Amino acid sequence: MSTTDDHSGDGTIVSLSPKGQATIPKELRDKHGIEPGSKVRIRENDAGEIVIEPVPTLREFRGAASTERDGTRILAAQRERDGDRARRLERD
Repeated sequence: MSTTDDHSGDGTIVSLSPKGQATIPKELRDKHGIEPGSKVRIRENDAGEIVIEPVPTLREFRGAASTERDGTRILAAQRERDGDRARRLERD
């Protein structure tokens, strides 16, 4: 179990459990609709920061794209991220 420390202007500080697990603060889970069993993506951005973002369900994803072109763009971006990840894993 992770523990949560005081809030600061830059976010909330949480402690990692012995297994490396951290708890997303309730306020953020509620705000972003992250419920037990939900999926989140953990990635490193270009600035070297770790980013945690909710992954929409298929139902939410279907409504996210207003046109087929938007859906194609979203899928292409995800495929590019997946390809980048695969290339990084191959180098290690």
